[in-house]
Amino acid sequence: MEYNSEKIKVTSDEITQIIREYKTKSNKDLVIALEFMKKDFELTKESVIKMTEHLDNLEITYNKILKEYQSRNGQ
Repeated sequence: MEYNSEKIKVTSDEITQIIREYKTKSNKDLVIALEFMKKDFELTKESVIKMTEHLDNLEITYNKILKEYQSRNGQ
């Protein structure tokens, strides 16, 4: 994964290195890592929300079909 900000390209390995060595990294490196993690957080949050909605809809559909199946089989 690459992060582009003001024409700066940073790989996830470089971000990992900044995170490991944050005590000795420059403020510029810390800002790059923070921006990268913020973007990753937002993408992850969006994915979790979409998956939660999908799971809810799947459960509703499953229960409808199960109820119909049970009604046909006298259960």
